[in-house]
Amino acid sequence: MAHEPEHHYVDTNGIRLHVVQCGPQSGPLVVLLHGFPEFWYGWHRQLQALAEAGYRVWAPDQRGYNLSDKPPRVSDYTLPKLAADVLGLLDAAGQRKAYVAGHDWGGIVAWHLAMYHPDRLHRVAILNVPHPAVFGRTLRSSPGQLRKSWYVFFFQLPWLPETLTSLSNYWAGRQTLLSSSRRGIFSPDDLREYRAAWAKPGAMRSMINWYRAAVRTGRQGTQPGRVAVPLHMLWGKRDAFLQADMAQQSLAYCDHGRLTYFDKATHWLQHEEPQRVTEMLLAFFAEQVNPQSS
Repeated sequence: MAHEPEHHYVDTNGIRLHVVQCGPQSGPLVVLLHGFPEFWYGWHRQLQALAEAGYRVWAPDQRGYNLSDKPPRVSDYTLPKLAADVLGLLDAAGQRKAYVAGHDWGGIVAWHLAMYHPDRLHRVAILNVPHPAVFGRTLRSSPGQLRKSWYVFFFQLPWLPETLTSLSNYWAGRQTLLSSSRRGIFSPDDLREYRAAWAKPGAMRSMINWYRAAVRTGRQGTQPGRVAVPLHMLWGKRDAFLQADMAQQSLAYCDHGRLTYFDKATHWLQHEEPQRVTEMLLAFFAEQVNPQSS
């Protein structure tokens, strides 16, 4: 049965998020979390297939992105607040637990949820982002990863990154997607969708504020810990931004973790291998006997 995507606005954690929803209302909840510089559209190749399998799928524009609210301060984009947004979505959906899949920054939010709110998750799938402790250690010890992460430090500058990225109709963002992915993956229509999202008032500054908040507060509070909830990492080995060995190292922090490498995929895994990613998500989610149990 085909399910058309629905566009909704959901109040959560003191803000309003735009959430694309798909699938039967009574289905188990799946929340798909995008990364930078995407928005809900980063999961458009998975939405309907998950819905047709019987899940109720929510793919939000996370705070600061596209049609969602864009709080003005850097401190509005700390990980606890980003995670609280997702927990509020579960509450709004009337669900105690959900399946969560996150890519890039969405994966970082998913790691945080898995570490600090495991009681709200059935299972979590993470695409191309390592456990935060592994990333921090690698960034401090690996010149190669430091070079790959140069943009994180550039983004710490005030106003200049968002100004430069908006030049020539967001040429830098479009070029980053094209140059770091397999040829032909991002079509002209895709790039128009991204460009329209980036052009929303305040969006690029808010998107970059995620990086600013991470650097300013990353070493404060509780250190990243273990993950007890079942977790499956999917990783494109040709990632231009993250070293592939960090995925294997991340399993050491998981009580019930597994890893699947995609040898020919890049950072944009769910775009390049949409069918395989969808099939693996469905198989992983289905392993739980009663997905609606609390």
